[in-house]
Amino acid sequence: LAHAARHECDLETAALRVFSNAEGSYGANVNMLIDDGAWSDPDEIAEVFERQKGYAYGRTGQPARQAALFKSALAGVDLAYQNLDSVELGVTDIDHYVDALGGIGRSIARAKGAAAPIYIVDATQGSTKVRTLAEQVDLETRTRMLNPLWYEGQLRHGFEGVRNIESHVTNTLGWSATTGEVSPWVYQRISETYVLDAAMRERLASLNPKASARVANRLIEASDRQFWSPDAATLAALHAASDELEDRLEGITAVAA
Repeated sequence: LAHAARHECDLETAALRVFSNAEGSYGANVNMLIDDGAWSDPDEIAEVFERQKGYAYGRTGQPARQAALFKSALAGVDLAYQNLDSVELGVTDIDHYVDALGGIGRSIARAKGAAAPIYIVDATQGSTKVRTLAEQVDLETRTRMLNPLWYEGQLRHGFEGVRNIESHVTNTLGWSATTGEVSPWVYQRISETYVLDAAMRERLASLNPKASARVANRLIEASDRQFWSPDAATLAALHAASDELEDRLEGITAVAA
């Protein structure tokens, strides 16, 4: 009744709680916004999510644009969660989770004026484990990105393996952009492992010059967006490594004086 009065609509419309895309549309486009780096304010992420997902589905099964009702529903959300049912795909493996869960998290925060907690329900091991999003990102960083068994396995796949490593970094940045739930140490350790280590940097660049340059640039972007605050020496080393990787990508080689 309160929804009906607030939005001056009938009870059936006020009761709508299933929202998604318009017919023929898919996804929230948050992942593309993150990948392109094409945002300056977190509210832009919320706006994109709500524009894509603000279609209500009622008894007829036909979607109808209900932007105000969607925002009102978001303001009443106490928490958000995501089930994980495969050890193959975590929240940093693919961008779908950032697109959907990250997008709704950002929109809830805008609608409420404060972030709602986000949980990951891990059912991959037979028994269910509930973690906060921050705990899940920490776990995946340690077991994937910082695990030699994982990254050596990726590097055995050459070009595609380096692309997968870069995808993890981009998805991690996506969680910072949408929720702020990434610990600063994550970026520091990823920097040390993949970019600041000269031998590893050379391996990545030799296998996939473009993706290796993107790894360095994502870490710098994370600093520029204040997702972490590396010391001056680390930041300078990242910029130097990025310049080196970009030069390599463009076919520029250093000439000894």
